[in-house]
Amino acid sequence: MPKFVVERDIPGAGAWTPAQRQAAARKSREVLSELGPQIQWVESHVTDDKLYCVYIAPSADLIREHAVRGGFPANRIAEIRAAMDPTTAEG
Repeated sequence: MPKFVVERDIPGAGAWTPAQRQAAARKSREVLSELGPQIQWVESHVTDDKLYCVYIAPSADLIREHAVRGGFPANRIAEIRAAMDPTTAEG
């Protein structure tokens, strides 16, 4: 199944309190439960004004539906084509 990275423009996200992060995660999980097992949230990385979220889903459309139902932006969605890390250099 394809894996995607979602870029969410959320000004001030890096200053969220633990309670705000928890509320956002709960909302996301509620919507994921409604949408069924085809879509999975893998992880998110929070920066000052953005979230970068990794999902496994059959299509970007399902990720967009998750964003709409959850009330959070999905400004850019890109399918991950490959992964790299320092061990990639070892061939």
